[in-house]
Amino acid sequence: MISTVLVANRGEIACRVFRTCRDLGISTVAVYSDADADALHVREADAAVRLPGAAPSETYLRGDLVVAAALAAGADAVHPGYGFLSENADFARAVTDAGLVWIGPPPEAIEAMASKTRAKELLGIAPLGEVTEADLPVLVKAAAGGGGRGMRIVRELAELEGELRAASAEAASAFGDGEVFVEPYVENGRHVEVQLLCDAHGTVWALGTRDCSLQRRHQKVVEEAPAPGLPAALEASLLDTAVRAAKAVGYVGAGTVEFLVADGPRALGSARAGGTPRAHFLEMNTRLQVEHPVTEEVYGVDLVALQLAVAEGRALPAEPPSPRGHAVEARLYAEDPARGWAPQTGVLHRFEVPGAVPRTEVPGGARDGTGPASGGVRVDTGYVSGDTIGVHYDPMLAKVIVHAPTREQALRKLAHALERARIHGPVTNRDLLVASLRHPEYADPAALDTGFYERNLDALTAPPPGAEHAAVAAALASAASRGGRFGGGWRNVRSQEETRTYGDHEVRYRPTRTGGYEVVSPEGVRVLSAAPDSVRLEVAGVARTFEVTAYGDTVHAGRHRLTARPRFTDPADLREPGSLLAPMPGTVVRVADGLAVGDRVAAGQPLLWLEAMKMEHRVSAPASGTLTALHAVPGRQVEVGALLAVVQTDAQEEDPV
Repeated sequence: MISTVLVANRGEIACRVFRTCRDLGISTVAVYSDADADALHVREADAAVRLPGAAPSETYLRGDLVVAAALAAGADAVHPGYGFLSENADFARAVTDAGLVWIGPPPEAIEAMASKTRAKELLGIAPLGEVTEADLPVLVKAAAGGGGRGMRIVRELAELEGELRAASAEAASAFGDGEVFVEPYVENGRHVEVQLLCDAHGTVWALGTRDCSLQRRHQKVVEEAPAPGLPAALEASLLDTAVRAAKAVGYVGAGTVEFLVADGPRALGSARAGGTPRAHFLEMNTRLQVEHPVTEEVYGVDLVALQLAVAEGRALPAEPPSPRGHAVEARLYAEDPARGWAPQTGVLHRFEVPGAVPRTEVPGGARDGTGPASGGVRVDTGYVSGDTIGVHYDPMLAKVIVHAPTREQALRKLAHALERARIHGPVTNRDLLVASLRHPEYADPAALDTGFYERNLDALTAPPPGAEHAAVAAALASAASRGGRFGGGWRNVRSQEETRTYGDHEVRYRPTRTGGYEVVSPEGVRVLSAAPDSVRLEVAGVARTFEVTAYGDTVHAGRHRLTARPRFTDPADLREPGSLLAPMPGTVVRVADGLAVGDRVAAGQPLLWLEAMKMEHRVSAPASGTLTALHAVPGRQVEVGALLAVVQTDAQEEDPV
């Protein structure tokens, strides 16, 4: 029997495993980098062991340090979570060689399937060799790991060499393995996967399908189970292929087989018109997936508890439980979708999701799979109010999951929960998620494909309705916090107007003789009440209350995040025209080969690359011109807004005034 589990991971997945362990009476051990010293997973564990350093290569990717930590803390088992070392066969062997229980598949199965190149060879699928124009577009892909890291779409043959190099560098940083390969790129298919659970006695469960088609940068954003609208024959084929793959390698534990369902940009739509959708094998992930909660909710199981049972040698029932209803998961990221999905950092002042089940409760029903799925809102997270979102790791704040009898009800329930959530701090993708879940294209299973955000991003990132009235609430709450009246006394003359600006919204108002406020602009707003933390407004006969909280110049009014514009320009904001500023804090990983001050650069030409939150971000020339300054040096850490380079554009050269 396992008594103490070390989770060789961090953040949300470590907290997730700890919850099940507590429920089962198993002690827990965390490992942490210096950057994670005060992280939630460290605070929730029974014991914690420091891994000196901050970079993954120095800490969470050091299998020798993790094994030593498990032995030092008295753990008798290791759960790898996902990412980092979860698909590393050498690490699995090191764990078992140390006399510890490995909560995962046999190393031989990891070697057979964790490398995408070897998995394809096992199934008779060869990657592309020499790429020609006729093969384009192609996808450069990391052989190890996942999460969209180490992936590049190549549409021009001249770009292939550079993208191979970039993908290899990113994969080596994220997974400790720089191997990459090339395969055909299927435009706008559906990403569908099958959840497996296998024991050491020959039983293989195929726990249905999941659809993970809503992606950005090849990383999933919204997932659901079961995958909606699949033809019965196709679904049966996917399940059969997944089971055969597991049996072929003697798989034990939790795993996922991923497919791309393709045949045109609307695979199922073309099927209904007489076409036949085809399923292309992508890979087998020899670990638990980020999106495993939707399967738990539909099947009423706890996959982590079942992983532990399998690791202890127990047998699964001959048949899995029956599925019920529909579950949807949305990944909440600290990122700005409107600015190229740029990751964000800072203090998460407040994080609350109304209706969320307690963190100590693991939804999914009884451990034997016979219980009902959760009726509340499930939040799997590695953060709570007051925590700081740093630059070193993935920007995912939480996964918000709901279960309902039907897909339509689940989408509505999740959108409502996200809309009402209080998320105070850095910019997040919350509004994008709400708009996505309510988009008519997403509501139609026949329209699902991985091109959803490419087609709809501009509309989905438009400010949510009501932002101008939220700005009014912010301005009046600020006035109320200053005492309400100019000078704090009564006047016999009409007060002059005061102006406050939040982003693009200018608010003009004046105090009234009765102690209230009159809104001059925008028109049509009547103030019912105003206090420093709550403002009630009436617009077109409809009254709404805005809860208002200010953190310096950032104000949260209801679901709206606003930034107060200063009345005077900060001298620090005056930059030379053509300045390229760091869009996020990070590390300069490389500068374009041979780039030097005085060089001519073309619009869109990549100049340098930043690494932040485990992703590379390219900084390109905004226009054609001359590079007049280059401050970026590989290895240097920079803060958001740091000056990286200056490009004097052709227009500036012609008219320098």
